[in-house]
Amino acid sequence: MKALLIVDVQNDFCPGGTLAVPDGEKVVPVINSLMDRFSVIIASKDWHPKSSKHFLKWPVHCLQDTYGAAFYPQLDDEKIQFVFLKGTEGEDDGYSAFEATNNDLESFLKAKQVDDLYVCGLATDYCVLASALDAKKKGFHVLVIEDAVRGVEVTKGDVERAKEEMKHKGIVFIHSNEVPLE
Repeated sequence: MKALLIVDVQNDFCPGGTLAVPDGEKVVPVINSLMDRFSVIIASKDWHPKSSKHFLKWPVHCLQDTYGAAFYPQLDDEKIQFVFLKGTEGEDDGYSAFEATNNDLESFLKAKQVDDLYVCGLATDYCVLASALDAKKKGFHVLVIEDAVRGVEVTKGDVERAKEEMKHKGIVFIHSNEVPLE
């Protein structure tokens, strides 16, 4: 069984957001086009409280129950079966979807008998990276959909370094047209 994990495609990470990923919105049509190829579709959201140690490193973003934390409007979120909320406490960063506090992602995937986890979303060099690495550590076959991710690139080369780290750990990079039908 395979599942699609959509990482943090939220307003604050898209154009006009407080922590916009360059061209972040360009992942949305690709992700929308992939959804019909999966029977298990899940997503993660940054879901920060007003006071968080996370904001010592980053501008305030994705505050719980705000427009910035909502999914980007063009994302077909009605097909998402469950949303995993991360970074919900003041002391956690919540980069990985496996750090969600409202449900255990590993248990959820195992209950659905998922072996192959396809990862897409924002940002390649932070939350996609952390989620993909955690999924690999937990024994899933992880595939990152290269044309459905974008990175922050705080320092030149961050995205390429993140990709190399994932590849080194055995994570596969594919193009959206290589994703098989269910």
